[in-house]
Amino acid sequence: MTSVLYDVPGPKARRRSLIASIATGLLLAGALAWVIATLAGEGLFDAERWDIFQDPLVWAALGNALLVTLQVAVLASVLAVLVGSVFAVLRLSSLKIVRVPVTVVLEFFRGMPVLLMMFFILILFATSQYWAVVMGLALYNGAIIGEALRSGIVALPKGQREAGLALGLSPLKARLLIEFPQAFRAMTPIIVAQLVVLLKDSSLGYIVGLEELVRRQRTLAEFYGFSQYGFSFFVITLLAFLIVNLTLSWFARRLASRTPGGRGPRRAARAAIGESADTTVIRTAGAGGA
Repeated sequence: MTSVLYDVPGPKARRRSLIASIATGLLLAGALAWVIATLAGEGLFDAERWDIFQDPLVWAALGNALLVTLQVAVLASVLAVLVGSVFAVLRLSSLKIVRVPVTVVLEFFRGMPVLLMMFFILILFATSQYWAVVMGLALYNGAIIGEALRSGIVALPKGQREAGLALGLSPLKARLLIEFPQAFRAMTPIIVAQLVVLLKDSSLGYIVGLEELVRRQRTLAEFYGFSQYGFSFFVITLLAFLIVNLTLSWFARRLASRTPGGRGPRRAARAAIGESADTTVIRTAGAGGA
């Protein structure tokens, strides 16, 4: 039996794959158990290293810092999508005087490390750390999102644009009203995945002086005693980021399963049949009216 893209594995190959998966899982479980045992042997899980978290003020400080991190991420995400949308439309302009400068700027933003971009905005525009982080994340991730949207538009059938032009739409209106919505929907899982990266990159605000979660936990650990509580604050911060990022990743997978490209075979077939039937009805009605 063969598939379109690869040979379907037989019973022996599936058995070997199962054995390899079990062996790998056991090795990872053993490595994790060894790490936990080593940390426990050094006393990092002793009660006196975690008693600080009985203080509500500590949780309030961490919660406020997490709120700052989420605010930065949300604002930068909105701006990144807007910047990416503008880049995608201008990058596909038929005017060379528009397309070439936009391409140069986009490649500049994509090539510059996001941390250097934060410092660049902070120093050049003499802005606050908050806006330096927001704008740095927005420009860097907006450039990447713009390329994803451009790829989605280019991948659309040419008939979509030609149909809009045939209806009397201008090239720009055909791009914005017909092609862009379809490309945005198809690229939504990729955009959400990039926004997960944006959220993780918000921790770089610690380096430019922003009082977000990473910097706040470091400050609290040094205030209460880094040698005793440094590991504890690190674990709490790690769990907070994992919960938020895994939630966003789950949301991205859900979106991927709901988009046309992520549908299962049966759902995709039913959708195709439905679209074909609707198209037939419309064409029949149009022919009858003519």
